[in-house]
Amino acid sequence: MEIFAALGSVLSDPVLLGWVLLAAIVGMIVGAIPGLTASAAIAMLLPLTFYMEPLPALAFLYVIGKSGRYGGSIAAILFNTPGTAASAATQLDGYPLARQGKAGKAMKVATISSVIGDFTGEILLIVGVAWIATIALKLGPPELFAVYFAAFIVIGSVIGKSVTRGLASAALGVLVAMIGLDPISATERFTFNSFDLTNGISLVPLMIGIFVLGEVFTQIEERGKKTEMIPDSDDASRNRLTWAEYKTCLPHVIRSSFIGSFIGMLPGLGSAIAAFVAYGEGKRRAKNPDDWGKGALEGVAAPEAANNAVSGPSMAPLLTLGIPGSTIGAILIGVFLIHGIQIGPTLFLTSRDLVYALFACGLIGIVMYGLIGYYGAAFVGRFITRIPTRVLYPVIFLTSFVASYTSRGNLFDVYVMVAAGFMGWLMRKLDFNPAAFVISFVLAGGAEETFRQALLLSDNGVMIFITRPIALMFLLIGLAALIVRIRSLNRQARAVALEDA
Repeated sequence: MEIFAALGSVLSDPVLLGWVLLAAIVGMIVGAIPGLTASAAIAMLLPLTFYMEPLPALAFLYVIGKSGRYGGSIAAILFNTPGTAASAATQLDGYPLARQGKAGKAMKVATISSVIGDFTGEILLIVGVAWIATIALKLGPPELFAVYFAAFIVIGSVIGKSVTRGLASAALGVLVAMIGLDPISATERFTFNSFDLTNGISLVPLMIGIFVLGEVFTQIEERGKKTEMIPDSDDASRNRLTWAEYKTCLPHVIRSSFIGSFIGMLPGLGSAIAAFVAYGEGKRRAKNPDDWGKGALEGVAAPEAANNAVSGPSMAPLLTLGIPGSTIGAILIGVFLIHGIQIGPTLFLTSRDLVYALFACGLIGIVMYGLIGYYGAAFVGRFITRIPTRVLYPVIFLTSFVASYTSRGNLFDVYVMVAAGFMGWLMRKLDFNPAAFVISFVLAGGAEETFRQALLLSDNGVMIFITRPIALMFLLIGLAALIVRIRSLNRQARAVALEDA
């Protein structure tokens, strides 16, 4: 198989292995810093990849995303503050275990579960992605636009607490993407007679502003909060993980790995939803459901397996259709475009070796962050507590300006980054969704292109989307996802009202 040849090639390249190792360490540290996400770190480091070869650049950011998801569990267990949204479910049982003096044991369970989940997702991606690409090659513009439409609806309605705010965030992303010249007629759109806007809004400064600067503003607003670490117990036996203890977690890990992998294939759902779905399903099936939330090892294992299993399958829609399944996927699109690599169904015809080498780097990265985490997670936690926030966030703030400017050497990009930073901060405060905004911004160009191509093929206008069965199926999937989400939120609202009554 091609993956074995790719593994051999990667293992024989010490420079590439060095980048993967660095990514495993950086991602783990960033994920473990409360308030700083892997998406923010990847957006900030994106300009660095301009000066790298395509494979090291992609592998570096891809592995940061993987280890960053795992690193969030360190903050959740030790600080009672989820380092990432996905690790909020881990916090429910991880922190009670830490208070019992079992922080080391909880982190070992989180590490093993994360590695198993990540491996499961990556293997499913490797096995299935070429098959999906083969099918995608047979889709025409009407079907591809219907896929984009379904992605917009799912991303806008499912991410976040409000359907209307989520859809508004997605619509705003499409609107911002339309700034510049019309791709067919070259007519100016929303440029307000500004020459800088004729080339549109650049992806790199926009993402740095939304994810990095917006997060810095949020942390400044919450600077009065103090992070305290629960130390490990001096009793080594409390933190020794035995096979008998982990054996009870294994069924939850296997089930949650497949839950996370399935959710990862659906654009926009993400690892946070996977973690909570797996936690809820695990608690429902547990022999000791009353112990969950009070320090059950299974309550750490289930969400950690699920949120890391999302990582690999979320790449499937990106690589085969050009549709990012997560914010990290949206950022990786930038790396592909920077290096002149066209993503979509033809990627497996033009850059097949590169794709499988990236998968190989992902597998090696899982092993690396697993070993580092199993033996050094507590050290990472102690290291983070020694970094004063009054030093960390000003450094990140200044780095954001440098990264935005170096992307194209254009001062206008810095202005875009600052404006996007304030917008990201306001979106968080008002419960709008930055992730839905960015993913929609990335998708808008492809959606517009396929929509126009479909209309050129049609003699009946928009009816072409109704008369083509596959296109109609995807349109109905998008609408069904919207209806299900609205009904789910209504049920939750009624349940809360009944409890209050």
